[in-house]
Amino acid sequence: MAAEITELLVAWSGGDRAALEQLLPLVYGELKRVAARRLSRERPEHTLQPTALVHEAYLKLVDQHRARWESRTQFFGVAAELMRRILVDHARGRAAAKRGPGRTLVSLSSAGEPRQPEGPHTDVLALDAALDRLAELDPRQSRIVELRYFGGLSVEETAALLGLSPATVKRAWTMARAWLFRELGGAA
Repeated sequence: MAAEITELLVAWSGGDRAALEQLLPLVYGELKRVAARRLSRERPEHTLQPTALVHEAYLKLVDQHRARWESRTQFFGVAAELMRRILVDHARGRAAAKRGPGRTLVSLSSAGEPRQPEGPHTDVLALDAALDRLAELDPRQSRIVELRYFGGLSVEETAALLGLSPATVKRAWTMARAWLFRELGGAA
């Protein structure tokens, strides 16, 4: 199925609108699983549901007119970045509506695993700012966190997308998480 998705992405990049219609059923389930995993680490009363997150991300993905899709992994990498932006924008809107800190809490303890109800949490806006600071120091580590945490990509998928070995991704992931833990005051 990964090869079929890649073929459809390449065809869509070439202007084939029918490929886009065939692509949606193939990627929708995976996008929804990524969104559900991502939202499972949000505060329990979060108002954004996985379906809404997928729809917003998909609309933005479809609007990528200049994108040259090369692979399924690249597509999900871009989806990860878009989901991060959507969640950060949602948190900012919530904070503005409350006229106070109104912080959205998320767990950084382990990507791809369900949130522990009493587990440690950090503010999604603080995490976004910390990732921006990390990107200034080490863009690769920041991108790995974005792909693993926001996109739900596995170590192997992240390695394939970035052209790195899985061992390199694991090391960078460990280092980035430690840096974020320290940067966020141990609240990650």
